[in-house]
Amino acid sequence: MPNLLEVVRNPIAYIAARWTPSPRTVRRAALTALLMSILIVVTGGAVRLTGSGLGCDTWPKCSDDSLTATSAMGVHGAIEFGNRMMTWVVSAAVGWTIIAVRSMKPARKGLSRLAWSQFWVVMSNGVVGGITVWVKLNPFVVAGHFLAAMALLTVTTLTWLRTREGGAPPRPLVGSPVRKLTYVLTFFSACLLVAGTVVTGAGPHAGDSSDVKRMPVAVELATQSHAALAWIVVALAVLLYAGLRVMDAPKGPRSTARNLIVILLAQGVIGYVQYVTDLPEVLVGVHLLGSTLVWIGVLRVVLSTRERAPLAATAPEPEPGPAPAAAEATPQPAGAPAATAGP
Repeated sequence: MPNLLEVVRNPIAYIAARWTPSPRTVRRAALTALLMSILIVVTGGAVRLTGSGLGCDTWPKCSDDSLTATSAMGVHGAIEFGNRMMTWVVSAAVGWTIIAVRSMKPARKGLSRLAWSQFWVVMSNGVVGGITVWVKLNPFVVAGHFLAAMALLTVTTLTWLRTREGGAPPRPLVGSPVRKLTYVLTFFSACLLVAGTVVTGAGPHAGDSSDVKRMPVAVELATQSHAALAWIVVALAVLLYAGLRVMDAPKGPRSTARNLIVILLAQGVIGYVQYVTDLPEVLVGVHLLGSTLVWIGVLRVVLSTRERAPLAATAPEPEPGPAPAAAEATPQPAGAPAATAGP
């Protein structure tokens, strides 16, 4: 019979004391949280692109009279409320990750902190989403809502990548100049994401059919700045890959850098096509999905430049046992010489 008081007081610790997941289970849990964080970014984009941002015109209720969407709210209410429900799906995936990581043996505190950070980011993102509705889709708050979703994507990606490696201190696989170049790549990639929110905030997809304010920036200027940053990121990725090849780096960093270049080029093609076709909703949605893949690719490149070995298993100390019995003296015949130590 389980101790109910212990279960209520700390259910995660209760589970961890009685269950040890396999490394594969932990990796699957972390991957599920990552996939759900990608999905909620895409569904959030669908809300904007279908003009359903105010399908539920208040928060946390859907309307002043109803907690959920009603038939009178139409398809926009259903889409917006469906996106809100996705928060619970993400929360379930994050909770599963927290339990799985907490139950690992031996415990990995750094990985556990990463898993718990997912929970706090989800909660804060829900609050930002509510504020977004309260301020009637203010483009600056909408941009913050997207960046909060990307923060969730960051911690779920890092958690997933950390479950695929050991818990020992990191050991660099490349030289210091290459590692510094990955940090520069990360910085400009983050700038690229921010610039993308400006393009969206100044562009035609306001998120609702009503008169929603836009960012006071010319769309052409925002788009050109975004494209310039994209080319900088591509150039840095190519430079990084060339440096890894010249320095004969291990296969892991070279493969992740090459994959990032492929994703960046595909994302660039989609970006230019949507620009010359006047930003059709489907292509904008695909480009939004591409932005998540680019950011995951960048984080993979950074972490691929070092490795962590598994934690060394500590050998159990031998249990104390009975002292060995003293050897009995062999009787010597009378007159025999005494035994002497060897050389």
